[in-house]
Amino acid sequence: MEDKARVAVMVSGGGTNLQALIDAQRAGLIEKGEIVLVISNREGAYAVERAEKAGIETHVVTRKACGGQEGFEAKCKELIDAHNIDLIVLAGFMVILSKDFVSYYDHKIINIHPSLIPAFCGDGFYGIIPHQEALKRGVKVTGASVHYVNEIADGGEIIAQKAVNVEEGDTPEILQRRVMEQAEWLILPVAVAKICRKIVKERS
Repeated sequence: MEDKARVAVMVSGGGTNLQALIDAQRAGLIEKGEIVLVISNREGAYAVERAEKAGIETHVVTRKACGGQEGFEAKCKELIDAHNIDLIVLAGFMVILSKDFVSYYDHKIINIHPSLIPAFCGDGFYGIIPHQEALKRGVKVTGASVHYVNEIADGGEIIAQKAVNVEEGDTPEILQRRVMEQAEWLILPVAVAKICRKIVKERS
């Protein structure tokens, strides 16, 4: 069997970025990677349905069921290590991971963030909030960033960025959708493909 990097995707919501990755994998764009595991921290997240439809092994792991953050991270580690994961992708994942977890998977975790880091990022900047703040500040250009995850929220090395214009009459919801369509869904699969190629090359 052809050597491929094994990818896990961690999700919390609708899973549009997960879908972008599944579509890219189907189209052969992530030729050296394969999504083998999806972990959701929320019951009923539509991302779970997307993963199951694509035939990907999926687990729902909640902090409540695990007795808090420590138990949650221990369960996630158990699943990730059992699947020999090479790359962890946080795709709309709404849990801040501990320093211990992040350092255990040093340079193995990436995240997609809906702004041009270092603008509108860090603690509290998630979901619709970066778009609300971009409009409040009156910026003319926003976008999305893919970055490695370290112990600082949105503080890791940037892998890819794409700019998106802010247009007259934008609401946070309209801007959020445009940033997804014109930036997030494009740069995340490209970044994953690039990292998977690098992982496989380093192994050979």
